[in-house]
Amino acid sequence: MKTRIALVEDDAGLAQNYRDLLAQAGYHVDWSRTAADARASFAVNTPDLALLDISLGHESEAGFELCQELRSQNPLLPIMFLSARDDEIDIISGLRLGADDYLTKDISNAHLLARINAMMRRIVALRSPENQEQVLKRGDLELNIERFSTKWKGGTVGLTYTEFWMLHSLAKHPGHIRNRQQLMDAANVVLDDSTITSHVRRIRRKFEEADGEFDRIETAYGLGYRWLSEH
Repeated sequence: MKTRIALVEDDAGLAQNYRDLLAQAGYHVDWSRTAADARASFAVNTPDLALLDISLGHESEAGFELCQELRSQNPLLPIMFLSARDDEIDIISGLRLGADDYLTKDISNAHLLARINAMMRRIVALRSPENQEQVLKRGDLELNIERFSTKWKGGTVGLTYTEFWMLHSLAKHPGHIRNRQQLMDAANVVLDDSTITSHVRRIRRKFEEADGEFDRIETAYGLGYRWLSEH
């Protein structure tokens, strides 16, 4: 069965180009032009990946709203933004709402396919957890690889796929600096430095919301990040 990608894009010409590109790469594409159409489509068929524009018709923030809804319904669904808006505020907003990646429409077709293919390879790997250690424990942290669940001091911390594997990479090697390339490799994604930084910030913030004294992720400026061992 082909991997199903939900493409939400209001420009019919661009949508056709993306559909042709993805179809040639072997993906099945469900195209929605409006937020209402997208919601109806999601209710019938759950996609393997959602590719969202932000501005849809007269709704300038519709893609953000869809992302938030999808993430609340399915914490593990891969979500990527593909937008003409390249402002840092929009990128940060997209990631904060739970997107795994944020791409701008000036991206080349080859680069777009590379990012999507990397995301889908990661999903295939995540669906075959029997060859991996099932639970990683580091003091108050517990990462269940089979369920992709994260617990801190017994409470659940909701992480996306990308955040989960970045955290796993850090926690698996406490005290060791993991550079940005190593974090990308762990999550099986291709991201720029600012996007990785945003993901790490989101991970920190989620733990801080669960525990105001959380301080286990340390930034090694210019080098990367590391998980600090128990004090």
